[in-house]
Amino acid sequence: MNKLGKKPRRTELYRAILTLKTVEECVNFFSDLCTVTELQAMEQRYLVAELLDQGNIYNDILDRTGASSATISRVNRSLQYGADGYRVAFERLGALRGRD
Repeated sequence: MNKLGKKPRRTELYRAILTLKTVEECVNFFSDLCTVTELQAMEQRYLVAELLDQGNIYNDILDRTGASSATISRVNRSLQYGADGYRVAFERLGALRGRD
């Protein structure tokens, strides 16, 4: 179920994402799936999460990303109380970067 408990979450999209093997494949897939505005919003939220994780303060993040304080707050709540999705991604990317 999704977190609102209304409908079961469909997993086929996530399975499809897991089949992608390169950044280019991911860019192409998400370009087909999402509007430019949706992609920009997701990319901005991810950048906000990275900056928060690095210890940056709200005002600096706002200046660097143009994100609203509501977006920064929402991402911060996800980092603090969410499902640890950002944390897993950060840790795995850090491990990959360590191998470069």
